[in-house]
Amino acid sequence: MVGISSYGTYIPKFRLGKETLGWNSAYERSVANFDEDSVTMGVAAARVCLKGHDTHDIDGLIFATTTSPYAEKQCSAIIATALDLRRDILTSDLTDGLRAGTNALRAAMDSVAAGSAKKILVVVSDSRQGPPRGETERNSGDGSVAMLISNEPTVAQLIGSHSISDNLLDNWRSTGDVFVRSWEDRFATEEGLEKITGETLDGFWKKFSLKPEDISKVAMSAPDARKHTRLSQLLGFEKSQIEDNLFGEMGNTGAAFPIMLLCQSLEDSVKHQKCLLIAYGDGCDVIGFEICGSDNTDYEQSNSLKNHLQSKNILTNYEIFARWRDIWQQDDASRRPSANSPSATAMWREEEKNLRFHGVQCEYCQYIQYPPQQVCVNCRSRGNGTPVPLSQRTGSVFTYSMDYIAGTTDTPLVIAVVDFDGGGRVLCMLTDREIDEIKVGMPVEMSFRKLRVVNGIHNYYWKAIPRRFNTT
Repeated sequence: MVGISSYGTYIPKFRLGKETLGWNSAYERSVANFDEDSVTMGVAAARVCLKGHDTHDIDGLIFATTTSPYAEKQCSAIIATALDLRRDILTSDLTDGLRAGTNALRAAMDSVAAGSAKKILVVVSDSRQGPPRGETERNSGDGSVAMLISNEPTVAQLIGSHSISDNLLDNWRSTGDVFVRSWEDRFATEEGLEKITGETLDGFWKKFSLKPEDISKVAMSAPDARKHTRLSQLLGFEKSQIEDNLFGEMGNTGAAFPIMLLCQSLEDSVKHQKCLLIAYGDGCDVIGFEICGSDNTDYEQSNSLKNHLQSKNILTNYEIFARWRDIWQQDDASRRPSANSPSATAMWREEEKNLRFHGVQCEYCQYIQYPPQQVCVNCRSRGNGTPVPLSQRTGSVFTYSMDYIAGTTDTPLVIAVVDFDGGGRVLCMLTDREIDEIKVGMPVEMSFRKLRVVNGIHNYYWKAIPRRFNTT
């Protein structure tokens, strides 16, 4: 039996909404911060998914996105390192289409069913960009989802899947393009979305001897709310069966979108109910699941999709979003020299410290220090430290400073000294912050973020963020 053992979602805290000056829409959409991308959001969702699980039991990680920060480099290897997974695991990237997420799920489930792996982590993340103030920009959103696939599912077991591949040019982005391009709307909808989804679903019904009334919840993709409603009607589903499309609160999160809607179903469903996952893009995937009976209270109490939707900050004006996305070029008035390109050898040498975020605990006095040192700063003993992972620890701000001339996209640059709960201290940047809310003693947690991009090299590190939920 193959299925889902755990899941987690991540929606950035920032939104464009009707209160945003220059944003011409009553809908809200989620917005990744300037130091977030598909990789960092993927790490955030995966950390929620893996809460309470032994990461050393994971045999593989598949990362799916249409907005990879690299055209040639495996981002799944970056995510696996940030999550502190074993090195002897399968890592793979799937990209180039909106079905990348469901393709990744099918690949993971096939691997587990075949016995080549016991547990595979699937991470799906996207931050698609449409032309400024256009329909794609208004309807899109940023976010990520992660699912742990195993042969002992505790959340939902696989019923089966059916797919159709179709070469129809409706949405695309060529090498060098920043914005998603679209063909004529009616053609793309009628000959693509509606026709192909209907054909794939018919094949699924026949394959597994099921019918629409057997399904409790349907999580399906569509480019906007109107098409989502029309598609559900054409497919023969009742309104009560269709999972809320979240276009008014989050937007279409690309390859992650239908799987995030499935997470809504998993949070609300009860034992033996059947759910459908429908993803469209150069064809269609239909995947059926049966709920195993987990009450999912942990997700309700902490990092659930519902809580992510409720935890938000509306941007005051569109210009902030445009700066974060480099839509508008700006003169940062920095008096400092340009950043040097990161050293590949230094990044490799300091991977344990910078990406896995390991400190060291003294064998004699148990003092935890970061970065790791050969000599304990507390008892002065030498060479007796044990590596300690710090990424999952919460803490509080001991002190902080603000730099208004650092040339950061989000002025001022806030540097904080964080004291970890249970011991340890780190000097790091503070992001996702509201300046007037920063104070000594403020609860924080760690988040994997971009430091800078120089010469095409993405330099990732850990930053502190205000603690978003009561439990982490």
